Amino acid sequence: MYRTGTGYDVHQLADGYELWIGGVKIPYEKGSKGHSDGDVLIHALCDALLGAANFRDIGYHFPDTDAQYKGIDSKILLKHVDTMVRQKGYAIVNIDSTVVLQQPKISGFIPLMKTALAAVLNLNEDCVSVKATTTERMGFEGRGEGISAQVAVMLRKC
Repeated sequence: MYRTGTGYDVHQLADGYELWIGGVKIPYEKGSKGHSDGDVLIHALCDALLGAANFRDIGYHFPDTDAQYKGIDSKILLKHVDTMVRQKGYAIVNIDSTVVLQQPKISGFIPLMKTALAAVLNLNEDCVSVKATTTERMGFEGRGEGISAQVAVMLRKC
């Protein structure tokens, strides 16, 4: 049996924050504003995995009203979600993701993101796709106000 899930997340870009994408710190003048480390790609991936396994959403499991998640490394959240999915008898087949932002250009960091995500999930890097695009200066991403990510996953019953 196979199941698919999708995830979407968005964060404001602001001064005074670090920019974490896919478990990798990206040097930039602004960072992703969030209760945790604001890693938009990992948050969308968590939602995709949770949805595919019918576990509700990331906000349900890790609410931004809970102080224990303040500033937490999103890789810790992803590992927890992965454990939940595996305990329900599912294995990840593949991940396909797209990060949307105008600046900074992140193509040089994509191999590091794939490595980081594959390591957390104990997957072959070939099972993890990370892509990036701009919005041609349209919308909040194009104006540099924020960043978003979309993720699709496929699970199979073990």
